[in-house]
Amino acid sequence: MTAGSEQAGGTRQWLRGLEVFAGPLPEFDPERAPADPVRLFLSWLVEAVADGVRDPHAMTLSTVDPAGDPDARVLILKGVDASGWRFAGHAFSPKGGQLAHHPRAALTFYWPEHGRQIRIRGSVTPGTAEENTADFLDRSPTARAETLLGRQSQHLTDTDDRDGALEKALALIEQEPSLVDSAWTLYTLAPAEVEFWQAAKSRVHTRLRYERTRDGWERFRLWS
Repeated sequence: MTAGSEQAGGTRQWLRGLEVFAGPLPEFDPERAPADPVRLFLSWLVEAVADGVRDPHAMTLSTVDPAGDPDARVLILKGVDASGWRFAGHAFSPKGGQLAHHPRAALTFYWPEHGRQIRIRGSVTPGTAEENTADFLDRSPTARAETLLGRQSQHLTDTDDRDGALEKALALIEQEPSLVDSAWTLYTLAPAEVEFWQAAKSRVHTRLRYERTRDGWERFRLWS
């Protein structure tokens, strides 16, 4: 046995020994779920906030690049209503470019304290100029300044260059508080599927999927 395989075996055993779903888990009865997935999502979100779940509005956005390779990152939910789930980003960032090429994506919420996961898939559309502007101006001055640099995900070779550019951008914002980056975009993911996953200590988990049809939503239980 090689040292690498011994290390892999040790890591595997260590991971298997980590406890999951340690605390009390909430109940979820799919038979009592509302007809609209947005209502169920908001009720779960309210419970997560009330119980002190950390960053309950954080979510993983998954996209694909032009080569078909997957990409993912954690963002903050900007809003949700009957039209879909909203998030924001720069149109010239990697995610902006990927969404321009393939305007479909997936969102994943995971609240470990509740053993709950929500998975959403659908098409993505950019907001109007007014919506994009409003979201940009809601950001903190530092966040707006970073966006104005237009360098997200590019190689950073000198932090002094970044700090100097950021200082200049902050000064510009102070002089022009209404300055907006026209590439900032508020996106809406219109769901085709929304799945709610509730963990159980027995490992017989509960899964309920909403699938959009021509006439509205249909609900389906899934094997765990």
